[in-house]
Amino acid sequence: MRHTLPIAPQFYVTAPQPCPYLEGRSERKLFTALQGANAERLNDALSKQGFRRSQNVLYRPSCAECSACLSARIRVADFRPNKSQRRALRRNAHLRRNATSPWATEEQYALFRRYLDSRHADGGMADMDIFEFAAMIEETPVRSRVVEYSAPPEVPGEPNRLTAVCLTDVLDDGLSLVYSFYDPAKTQFSLGTYIILDHVELARRSNLPYVYLGYWVPGSRKMHYKAAFSALEIYKNGRWQDLGDPQAHSAETHPLSVEPIAEQVARIALPEIGPGTR
Repeated sequence: MRHTLPIAPQFYVTAPQPCPYLEGRSERKLFTALQGANAERLNDALSKQGFRRSQNVLYRPSCAECSACLSARIRVADFRPNKSQRRALRRNAHLRRNATSPWATEEQYALFRRYLDSRHADGGMADMDIFEFAAMIEETPVRSRVVEYSAPPEVPGEPNRLTAVCLTDVLDDGLSLVYSFYDPAKTQFSLGTYIILDHVELARRSNLPYVYLGYWVPGSRKMHYKAAFSALEIYKNGRWQDLGDPQAHSAETHPLSVEPIAEQVARIALPEIGPGTR
């Protein structure tokens, strides 16, 4: 009699580094390699448990005394845009979407550099060159797409101009926005919001129940915008739950707020390898 066996990846912890979201704190990540024939199944399984993908690595915050970072996703069937989000849809209705294979271009990199220089000049990606950018886009062992948004030829002064880009993973239960960037000169168009709204529509058309947005962090101005999306769920205390009142979630530190690493790893549910797979 043959039995299914769990995939047994090795988990590691990064050294503490300055937190990019909450001033004066350190971040630490629990991570594992994403590779081999079962990469997609592992990505699907761990995404449901608060992990995120970066190239061929899956990671989740595991800070010593802080559990503020909460994985967030939109429940597509229940989502309803608010007034400002409907305005963003109207303002960007002229943009054309093109979903392609994960392949980096010079035009994408030029837009990426303008975005970083304007919005994140002191961030961890500020020194990324075109080769590192290409690795971010192309080094994916799972089903990924580059979703480009461009102005059509009939728009005066901006024919076919690349306006926004999102690297997106296609999971078995949703779309995961890995990284997005856009023209920083068009702040009035709310392009970051529009990218999320368009992915909600893409997920709805594909009968996928969720759109994964990465982490929401109470107390972080950088992450505040995510709480504005209706039907938002967060992964907290080992389960997905409605966000509810954003003010009810604390970013305070506590020495007992985080389980020991060994206990965290023991609680991770891994996918199984069925008969006939290796």
